[in-house]
Amino acid sequence: MKYYIIAGEASGDLHGSNLMKALLNEDVHANFRFWGGDLMQGVGGTLVKHYKERAFMGFAEVIMNLSAIFKDISFCKRDIQEFKPDVIIFIDNSGFNLRIAKWAKQAGFKTNYYISPQVWASRAKRVKDIKRDIDAMYVILPFVEAFYKKYDYKVTFVGHPLIDAISNRRQVDPYQFRTENVLSDKPIIAILPGSRKQEIKNMLSVMLSLVHEYPNYQFVIAGAPSQEYAFYKPFINSANVKFISNKTYDLLSVSYAALVTSGTATLETALFKVPQVVCYKGSAISYQIAKRIVTLKFISLVNLIMDKEVVTELIQNDFNPKRLKKEFDKILNESERSKIFIDYYELEKALGGKGASEKTAKLIYKSIKA
Repeated sequence: MKYYIIAGEASGDLHGSNLMKALLNEDVHANFRFWGGDLMQGVGGTLVKHYKERAFMGFAEVIMNLSAIFKDISFCKRDIQEFKPDVIIFIDNSGFNLRIAKWAKQAGFKTNYYISPQVWASRAKRVKDIKRDIDAMYVILPFVEAFYKKYDYKVTFVGHPLIDAISNRRQVDPYQFRTENVLSDKPIIAILPGSRKQEIKNMLSVMLSLVHEYPNYQFVIAGAPSQEYAFYKPFINSANVKFISNKTYDLLSVSYAALVTSGTATLETALFKVPQVVCYKGSAISYQIAKRIVTLKFISLVNLIMDKEVVTELIQNDFNPKRLKKEFDKILNESERSKIFIDYYELEKALGGKGASEKTAKLIYKSIKA
């Protein structure tokens, strides 16, 4: 069968690659053509466009790059027409994917969506379009299934693929990790400033403002695979800050605490059982727009899934050196850490166990063979 897959960022590349591996178990001759990244390319098939070429964050940034986005949409439609896939699989990336889905459904292609657009967070009226344009939706968060049920749209909760990605990783020897990366024997504080340049610019300086306050800890920046060290270098002004690229899971497995930009990384950090402070700061325009359309109590997946504040969220003006230090001190406190650990274990249970990629692959393959 021919599979056309569209993912738009680092997390989509990760989940897309694991889905592709699972599809190969169902269909050994699967022919993949995809928009994604290095991980998906490592599985095989043809990479059409890398996500780092089109990683725009925030409303203002998207508006400034509309011309490039519309060119990509037109190119994607032509590419799908030429490839003639048996199924198109959309992974998150709603702004781009929902536009393609509308056209694809009208053009007679089978449309499957893996990892729902965040219609449960804002602009719920998009559910009407999803019901019209998507043949099957596979969701990875338990509350999303209940959300769609309110709109009389049946979706399938398959569990969260991060459970598999983390449980299947290679085990890390802490001593060897420190030696290979020239780290001290101090407790490690992981700094996860995001994967897009706009995120890193907005987050990293404030995150690193803590370094001089905590000389007894080793701070380590988790470099995104899509960014070069040269981009991070101007932010690093202390010998107590190290940089490690493309080894986020290894880093989290040996970390004592973390400062994390809101996104998938908050959930990854929780699954590694690392106490964290969640941080987010966008452009002023993007933030003002988001405030008016986002309907959620929380921004981190950890708190959303648990429906309570498990981890502190510092958003926009609250994300400043003084407040960050106050909240960071809390997650170094043993009694606070114990409470976080208990909630993290409950969180993992709520995510439904292993096998999300395999379940989704079986359902997709069954649907196109029918």
